[in-house]
Amino acid sequence: MVVGTTSHAGKSLLTTALCRIYARQGWRVAPFKGQNMSLNSYVTATGGEIGYAQAVQAWAAGVTPWVEMNPILLKPQGNMISQVILKGQVAGTLKATDYYQQFFDQGWQAIQDSLECLAREFDLLVCEGAGSPAEINLKHRDLTNMRVAAHLGAATLLVVDIDRGGAFAHVVGTLALLDSPERDLIRGIVINKFRGDQSLLDPGITWLEDYTGIPVLGVIPWLGEVLPAEDSLDLFDRPTRPRGEVELVVLRLPRIANFTDFDPLEAEPTVKVRYLEPTGVLGQPDAVIIPGSKTTLGDLRVLQETGLAEQLREYVASGGALLGICGGLQMLGEKVCDPLGVEGEAGEYPGLGLLPLHTTMGGTKIARQRQVNSLYPWSGLPVAGYELHHGRTEVLRPCHFLFDDPTLGVASPTHAVWSTYLHGIFDNGPWRRSWLNHLRQRRGLGNLPTGIANFRDHREVVLNHLADAVAEHLDWQRILPSV
Repeated sequence: MVVGTTSHAGKSLLTTALCRIYARQGWRVAPFKGQNMSLNSYVTATGGEIGYAQAVQAWAAGVTPWVEMNPILLKPQGNMISQVILKGQVAGTLKATDYYQQFFDQGWQAIQDSLECLAREFDLLVCEGAGSPAEINLKHRDLTNMRVAAHLGAATLLVVDIDRGGAFAHVVGTLALLDSPERDLIRGIVINKFRGDQSLLDPGITWLEDYTGIPVLGVIPWLGEVLPAEDSLDLFDRPTRPRGEVELVVLRLPRIANFTDFDPLEAEPTVKVRYLEPTGVLGQPDAVIIPGSKTTLGDLRVLQETGLAEQLREYVASGGALLGICGGLQMLGEKVCDPLGVEGEAGEYPGLGLLPLHTTMGGTKIARQRQVNSLYPWSGLPVAGYELHHGRTEVLRPCHFLFDDPTLGVASPTHAVWSTYLHGIFDNGPWRRSWLNHLRQRRGLGNLPTGIANFRDHREVVLNHLADAVAEHLDWQRILPSV
């Protein structure tokens, strides 16, 4: 088990690295996170929804993502309300206080059932905690951290982010707030995000080991943002490439979801990706992307109230290129109807009016993987992705259908405005490069090669580099005998 002294200490990174390290040793490994709170999610082959980080960890382990790897997913909608995903399916929408009061027993049962299922199929589980295991106001209902470790009797690593300062106090304070049986499960401390000369740190490590009686099993150097982030706060910390032959603006919506869609674009060496707040100035980038949203109507209202909606219309009128993904597709239409008040107050709301689309909210959530072929403007390109949305969208007037399933996306007759329901669209290397070449041609730039691999091959390289870097600085073999 991997727990952290704080959020963003490096739990996901270390869990992912251990999954790849142990898989290389011949173990059949599965990741596990009992409860995750994130708007970045993935749809499994069975149509279940889990945190995207757990899908990445499964790929690191060389196995297919299962819903049991993340039995509880909380998707914040604002105002302390979250949609609850239980075993991959929507179980309801609750306020935080109601969730903690009403959901504990059901949630803990789902966690135990999932652990039993995984234990039957895998040799080793690498479990990840959430936040801190020492939040004393929530500890009695914490489903994610030491309750799981104690249930499994798991050898537990405590990881701390030294870059933010106060690392020794974070470790000592966390251990002091754990119950004695929980503290006995902590087999090692891992110091993460270290920059500098380790000889200057060594006296502190000696003191920490003497004071706590727990060995420091690793000092992981600063590795940068090598893995997809779990929440939108991480977008503030992402470095922006200073230059790029093509500049893309992604709107940083208040309820932005699945911004992992843009990792393949950030990996393109000729592309600069800039995230823009709704109050920002759009400028004249080569393309603007409206991403997915947990609450389409709320984010659409923000675009209209801040004036960014009018900036987008002017941008398109001046020849700009615009792409909407999932919730972004819905916003581009003429209207969005919510007769049941799924996203708040029932009613009919005007969209941006840039595509002849009419979306109706409600009904069963669509969550499924898709394999289709591109129709426009590149006929025959295979495209894979996944749908994850509540609304059903009707095309009101003739458009160009992007794929051989007409429900998955359209483009305007002028080629200026595109839309798709497919998350993971940019993971498809040939399609991504073809779309970028479309933008490059508008600038008079030469085409990039399109005969390239999909993003999963790049992800494999990143996962191997991550595992190599962590294995070099972590005494991972010392953990195994006590598992």
